[in-house]
Amino acid sequence: MSVLADDDDNQKSAAANGIELPQGYVPTEDEPFMNPLQLAYFRKKLLDWKDDIHREAKETLAQLQKEPLQEADATDRASSETDWSIELRARDRQRKLINKIDAALRRIDAGEYGYCEVTGEPISLKRLDARPIATMTVEAQERHERNEKITRDE
Repeated sequence: MSVLADDDDNQKSAAANGIELPQGYVPTEDEPFMNPLQLAYFRKKLLDWKDDIHREAKETLAQLQKEPLQEADATDRASSETDWSIELRARDRQRKLINKIDAALRRIDAGEYGYCEVTGEPISLKRLDARPIATMTVEAQERHERNEKITRDE
């Protein structure tokens, strides 16, 4: 998908949302959980994060096209290839992250965002602010990770 299409998606999402966030707004525990302002806040946070990832990917692609590996020395060439390999692995992780961001946006649209997929309890605002793609409460995530470790160790 092109960056221009993403910008259009962001504008459509903001318009469809119909909510303009007050400048400096941050969700608080004092307001109803996942009210329209909170949902707009997290939607914007997710869309901005996605835009940043797309921008970084474009920059990486431009850099790769601009600077092909041409070092004469084999050691320098190997070092450059290693650097690019690390960069490309990071971009691949970010590509997977975009899928999680899109899933979180779908949960917002479905009215399921902010609630644990295991317990159905609200996920803390602090956790969502730090990791807006979170799908479980801290407690449920810890249980999940313990169970994974036990399964791996067997």
